[in-house]
Amino acid sequence: MLKNFSKEKFDIIIQAGQSNSEGCGFGDATEPFIPNENIWFLNNDFSISIACEQVIENIIVNNFSLSFAREYIEKNKLQYGRKLLIIRAAIGGTGFLDNRWGMTDDLYLKMIEMIKVALALNPKNKLVALLWHQGETDAILNSTKEIHFNNLLTLVNSVRSTFHCENLPFIAGDFVQQWKMDNIQICVPIIEAIKEVCENIGNAQFVETNELRSNDQMIGNGDTIHFCREALNQLGEKYFNAYCEITK
Repeated sequence: MLKNFSKEKFDIIIQAGQSNSEGCGFGDATEPFIPNENIWFLNNDFSISIACEQVIENIIVNNFSLSFAREYIEKNKLQYGRKLLIIRAAIGGTGFLDNRWGMTDDLYLKMIEMIKVALALNPKNKLVALLWHQGETDAILNSTKEIHFNNLLTLVNSVRSTFHCENLPFIAGDFVQQWKMDNIQICVPIIEAIKEVCENIGNAQFVETNELRSNDQMIGNGDTIHFCREALNQLGEKYFNAYCEITK
């Protein structure tokens, strides 16, 4: 039987960007996510399902919105009678310079459509955060700091103005340090741009990732660009702490 989501009142979290936001974290987790009726996904195909870690070829894969959502509920940010809806708009291997996240590009436009769908489910639904992790593709494509700054600033401002939520918390994070140190020259302009956006737009925080391990560091699979499963749990907690700093 299909669930009638028009009866639910949702706090809505937008999760967007590329693969580390989509979630590619392997390995063990000290605190695996336990699905429950309070946390839901709006998936990229516009279906709605209970939020959970994915299973790919019998391997559990994590994403950082889950630990963010868990903290959001455990720290009493969710009011009685409400639930969480996570908009899963991130797609791996995408950026601004490959024409995926600009104002006329497919992923940006789809994210906007997903937000509209989520808000239309119930007039009492509300946006509470934009969680962003992206930039590796633009680093590989040798984006300048100025170009990335302008692209990201435009995206955040557009979401806020489109949905009349000028104070919507925006949180972004650093790359996996193992990959960043191996590619430091192309990464520095992007990270500096992201930090500068967070410093300039208000109600925003940049999250450091110095101690967070890659898949390669966790399971030795050669994947240095993606956070491991445990690191994504930690990243979500860091994003939530940043959210608390913005909203305190």
